Amino acid sequence: QRRLDRNPEAMTIRRSTVEHVFGTLKHWMGSTHFLTRTLGRVSTEMSLQVLAYNLKRVMNILGVARTMKAMRMAGS
Repeated sequence: QRRLDRNPEAMTIRRSTVEHVFGTLKHWMGSTHFLTRTLGRVSTEMSLQVLAYNLKRVMNILGVARTMKAMRMAGS
């Protein structure tokens, strides 16, 4: 609380940084709520969505061919 009192904008910055990712996930994946129940299953569902988000971003940055090459190299 003391840190927040010294820097009240910190929460706004953090919220905008984190919320962007979740908003993008919801928009891309079309998910407004989890389809599973229990913490373990929801955790798995979220992990799959984050993996898909990260793969999509990598493919947009590197291109599909370079991403596949990097994945092959990482698998060796």
